[in-house]
This record gives sequence, structure tokens and C-alpha cells, in this order.
Amino acid sequence: MTKHTTVHPPRGPSDHSVRDQVVEAATEHFGHFGYEKTTVSDLAKAIGFSKAYIYKFFDSKQAIGEVICSNRLDMIMAIVNSAIAGAPTASEKLRRLFRALTEAGSDLFFHDRKLYDIAAVAAQDKWPSAERHEERLRQLIQQIIQEGRLMGEFERKTPLDEAAHAIYLVMRPYISPVQLQYNLETAPAAAALLSSLILRSLSP
Repeated sequence: MTKHTTVHPPRGPSDHSVRDQVVEAATEHFGHFGYEKTTVSDLAKAIGFSKAYIYKFFDSKQAIGEVICSNRLDMIMAIVNSAIAGAPTASEKLRRLFRALTEAGSDLFFHDRKLYDIAAVAAQDKWPSAERHEERLRQLIQQIIQEGRLMGEFERKTPLDEAAHAIYLVMRPYISPVQLQYNLETAPAAAALLSSLILRSLSP
């Protein structure tokens, strides 16, 4: 089991700059060689720092991967939030949510395959960054359901947390990095068909 690690907080402007250099070099290195095949020694050589110096800022390779993974997941959430902003109804928000998640995940898979591997490792080993991302998605789904209930779009009999969790589980094969890689061909159709199925189940 992968040991969860913490990222040391920056101690000043120069430290912050070094941390940024490490993350930037690691992103490039992981993107080219893959997370599993890259060592802290490889990163040290690429940056021109000693391995010991890097360990002043990150206590492990996973700690570096955590920052990269968190950055990528934040990008996905920004795409999702932008997609659902301005949607006229809660139903439309759910449709846009599912579509944005599948498109953003598929785009990362095809264009940054090696970085996608980090997200897959993070999800499989339950890194804090992946756990936070899942929780944000569940909370967003719950908020949309609440909105739909207030507007009379959705039924109110099913416990809110149960409904939100069920919807998340339906979406999971197409938004989880571990599972999406096996469902890429059907993801676009699934985003539309499963959204319609979910919305029918939510109707009053």
C-alpha cells in the first residue's frame, strides 16, 4: 500500500520558487517517462539540484505527484464549474456536469497519457488529492439535486445523500481515471444516455 505523505509548506519566496521548479520539472518528466518509471534522482538531475535538496521541500516522490495530481484535478473542476455556470435548470446542470467530466477526463487521457497515469495511481491508492476530488464531485451532485428539489424538478422521497451517492456511482465508470481508460469508446454516448436515465429517475 502506498504511504500517504504530506507536502512541506513553503517557507519563503525563494523556497516557493524552488518548489515550483521541482513541480514543473516533475510534470515534464512524468509526462514523458511516466510516474512509475521516474525517480527523485531523475528529477534532481533534470533540475540541477541534489536529491537531498529536493527532499527539503517534498518528503517523497508521491508528495510531488500529489501536487501535480491536485493541479490537474483542479483544472478539471474549473472546466466543470465553467460548464454548469449559467445552466437554466438543475436538470441541465446534471447533463453538463456529466458531459464536462467525461470530456475533460478523455482529453487528459489522450493528450497527457503519462500524466493521466498519475491520476489513475492517485485514485487507486486513494491519495488525499483524489479523495478530495471525489468528495467535491459528490457535494456538487448533492447541491444540484437540492436545487432541483427546490424548483420542483426532482422527487423528494429518496434521502438526499442516497440519491447523490447513487448518481455518483452511475457516473463513476466514466469519470474515474482507473475505469475511464476501459470505457473511452462509450464515454460520449454514456454522458448523454446515462444523464437522461438519471433525470428520469429523479423526476417527481
